[in-house]
Amino acid sequence: MTTQTVEISHLGAQGDGIADGPEGPIYVGFTLPGETVTIDQQRNKGQVLSVDQPSPQRVEPPCSYFGPQGKSCGGCALQHMNMDAYHVWKRQLVVDALASRGIEAEVLETVQCAPQGRRRAVFSARSTRNGLLFGFNQAGTHNIVDIKHCTVLSPAITNHLDAFRSLANLLARSGKSFRLQVLATLTGLDVSIENMSQLSEKQRQQATALALQLGFARLSLGSEILVEAHKPIIRFSGVDVSPPPIGFVQASVEAQDRMVSIVAEHLSGMKRVADLFSGSGTFTFELARQSAVHAVEADGPAMAALDMAARHVKGLKPISVEKRDLYRRPLQPADLKKIDGVTFDPPRAGAQEQAEELAKSKVGKVAAVSCNPATLARDLRILLDGGFRIRSVTPIDQFVWTPHVEAIALLER
Repeated sequence: MTTQTVEISHLGAQGDGIADGPEGPIYVGFTLPGETVTIDQQRNKGQVLSVDQPSPQRVEPPCSYFGPQGKSCGGCALQHMNMDAYHVWKRQLVVDALASRGIEAEVLETVQCAPQGRRRAVFSARSTRNGLLFGFNQAGTHNIVDIKHCTVLSPAITNHLDAFRSLANLLARSGKSFRLQVLATLTGLDVSIENMSQLSEKQRQQATALALQLGFARLSLGSEILVEAHKPIIRFSGVDVSPPPIGFVQASVEAQDRMVSIVAEHLSGMKRVADLFSGSGTFTFELARQSAVHAVEADGPAMAALDMAARHVKGLKPISVEKRDLYRRPLQPADLKKIDGVTFDPPRAGAQEQAEELAKSKVGKVAAVSCNPATLARDLRILLDGGFRIRSVTPIDQFVWTPHVEAIALLER
């Protein structure tokens, strides 16, 4: 390890400052472009010792768990950057990803989401000789930073940190780490125990009793429901849906509603649309206010939750559902023959196989939703080569102060 002074030239895609070293780039977390910093360097990583010449963009981080010297919980990367510069950087992530595929498109300003809006979280826990560790993993390590507060999670979660700690303390017996996945719903907290293969009968009984005492809506061991005092309910465009344990939902209601609005406006006027990778119906129900919708999803429990909700709501256009793995069996042009518009919102791996079939189809409009600009750019390149053109791309800052960015690309023929 060597100590030296370097100048940060720009930010990398993960939010690290990058300095030009004699042997290549040096990645220095918690720094900003234009800053002169003293670091301890090990290989291509730099640990900040001091910020000798700070950037005008530097601000005081709002969270005590953010910063160098090993105190960072690993959740946020850019709390030290003023919000105007931060949102420009987030937009640039999308611009750069598109440019890497030779795509020039109108990329709108970043849609901003407020801190303390995240309704789901994954906590890590482990028993130690000094007691329970409960919090988040430091970036790139298995070290758990014990936390007492969080600046990005909704109060519905942070107000119950002691409750989660009590449950984790009951479960922590072997010294191995495990996780609690938490979703704040309209009817209470939906909590799932993960990375723990089994519980003793006594632990099951104790965990169930504690969950009821703490007022959780549901407690699960992975996908197995241990107790459900109330059905967890989330709302998609006025429709109440009960998602399965550890089922995917958007992290922020604010981001979800904005995304749904953008997609629905683009696909307005379509007689029949397809909602691919539909999950439990994030986009389905808003689209069904104006079009017949065919929802396709590989996850059976999520599909069942969507179908159940659709059966109990009135005033919508017809909704059909299909359980289908779109990676192995993407919808073919023949399947899309009667479909006027499509939206897809895949996992981070993107929708390459489905994009290839869409490019060969006669579908007139596509709304491509993505949490990964790199795979989005790849999929858009396929659609562009198939005759689509991009109307606009909108970055959405659902994960505030992190390098993760959602984006919605609107395409038409």
